[in-house]
Amino acid sequence: MNIIFMGTPDFAVPGLRAMLDSGFAPSLVVTQPDRPKGRGKVLTPSPIKELALQKGLPVEQPQDPNAPEFLNLIQEIHPDLIVVIAYGHILKTALLDIPILGCLNIHASLLPELRGPAPIQWAILKGLKETGLTAMWMEAGVDMGNIILQEKVLVEPFETYGSLHQKLSSLSGPFLVRVLSHLKTKGRDPGTPQDHSLATYAPKITKDMCRIDWSRPAGEICRTIRALDPIPGATTTIRTQELKLYGASFKETEVDKHPGLILVARGNEMMVATGKGILMIKEVKLAGKKRLPVSEFIKGFRLKEGEFFE
Repeated sequence: MNIIFMGTPDFAVPGLRAMLDSGFAPSLVVTQPDRPKGRGKVLTPSPIKELALQKGLPVEQPQDPNAPEFLNLIQEIHPDLIVVIAYGHILKTALLDIPILGCLNIHASLLPELRGPAPIQWAILKGLKETGLTAMWMEAGVDMGNIILQEKVLVEPFETYGSLHQKLSSLSGPFLVRVLSHLKTKGRDPGTPQDHSLATYAPKITKDMCRIDWSRPAGEICRTIRALDPIPGATTTIRTQELKLYGASFKETEVDKHPGLILVARGNEMMVATGKGILMIKEVKLAGKKRLPVSEFIKGFRLKEGEFFE
């Protein structure tokens, strides 16, 4: 098959690598333009571009993949299939209609659940017991296409965004190869239409969502902290300084204290009153500082029991 691969972040790397290792090397790799990174704002290639160049694959980085000049380039290649994993642009019908078989997307949820750009975070935020990967045919509606194949994974009780991201990313390579092998044997599989009445959504994570509301139940706050770990991080304020919290767990014990009150701050224990229950924290990070165990933070910051997170 003549395949074009479109992807950008590290999540997409196992998919491209698996294609190369399984005889499905793409004729072209498409990724986002180089972006400024770090304090020096040095233009840095995407992880997908780095892998493609390492393997000697041709790379294109259009500012707009729906622009006529890029569409002409893709038409000249006459692809059988375009594989899309976390590319980072909405692709319009003019592009989706070019490949003979269609455009195949690997989405990090069990569609129609968690359509949208942040399905891994929202699987944790919603307290789901399982999530997974979906291979689907792309169409004009976002994440609404027919499903070819799905693979389920468990969401562990104290899963973080980082651990679940790694779990799904690692599975995406073998999963993609299964899908490609199926299509190579069968040709275009129309797939199964989604039940749109069961759709849920996973919108982009915003800065406001990162702010901890201590009046909420401890379990909900715990999920928020885990869903934003390691990035962008759930935030609170102590002595006017922003603090990010990690490694959360909770007790449903009733506590008649003002939400945000630091109940315990000694040794390696930090416990905070919430709207319902007690939240325990294992690691923190002040703005501009490194992530620390609470034992080091308590000692260095001289945190006292009875202070408040705001």
